[in-house]
Amino acid sequence: MQVTVIGAGSMGHGIAQVSAMAGHDVRLNDVDEDRIAAGIESIEENLAGGVARDKVTEEERDTALDRIEAASDLDAAVSDADLVVEAVPEDMDLKKDVFTDVEAAAPADAIIGSNTSSLSVTELASTLERPERAVGLHFFNPPHIMDLVEVVIAEQTSEAVEETAVEYVEGLDKEAVVVRDSAGFASSRLGVALGLEAIRMVESGVASVEDIDTAMEEGYSHPMGPLKLTDLVGLDVRLDIAEYLRDELGERFRPPQTLRKKVRAGNLGKKSGEGFYVWEDGEAVRPADEPPEH
Repeated sequence: MQVTVIGAGSMGHGIAQVSAMAGHDVRLNDVDEDRIAAGIESIEENLAGGVARDKVTEEERDTALDRIEAASDLDAAVSDADLVVEAVPEDMDLKKDVFTDVEAAAPADAIIGSNTSSLSVTELASTLERPERAVGLHFFNPPHIMDLVEVVIAEQTSEAVEETAVEYVEGLDKEAVVVRDSAGFASSRLGVALGLEAIRMVESGVASVEDIDTAMEEGYSHPMGPLKLTDLVGLDVRLDIAEYLRDELGERFRPPQTLRKKVRAGNLGKKSGEGFYVWEDGEAVRPADEPPEH
């Protein structure tokens, strides 16, 4: 299958990597050649780490990298694609523009997927002349590590597209969960609800950041606590999703003031170096409200 991924950020380059590892030919597109180069460099680093941990052979690494092509021109990138997956920022207007541009240049039977984590796939599909070929493919961060992909079925998605999307996900050796299009789908809706409540508990002094995360990790076998996960996702991203879910589903998704304040201060989590934790070299070293050790 010829797969084109639009957006070379953390999600996009991860989707490109797992697609190439599964044997697909991949084009990685972005608006800037430097971003594409950075995305491919990240893929190389991920695969090098896999080789070092004996998770990936050198041959598998080299073969996967050979399957990935940098493609700065969108029309050329999608000209013979079987599947296009957009992984641009969570902005409905931007994603609609991408869908429109892709449809104009891609083959008539190409599937057009969105990696949105919460936006309406039905609304995105409505921008297409052939909306039945739209589907949501919600990968989790980082895509090369996380096993789950939500296959989001819009009101217009055809059964054939649904079947192909599920086959694609399962071919990546990932678990496909099929959900009907609704605000926040299944994972974001539940994950954001838990994350927001954890922030409210910190605000009201119920427990510390670290103890709340430990409670969920040890008591409920979550691989990562809700506050550390908020840092990983990005506080700005979580705020945007919460605002969207509030509009769609009501006040229970009202963002806590602590979340708003941290975003205003530029404390966005792992990507900025501080959120609910302080991050160094990609690792959470301590809760942000604790002084450093000397």
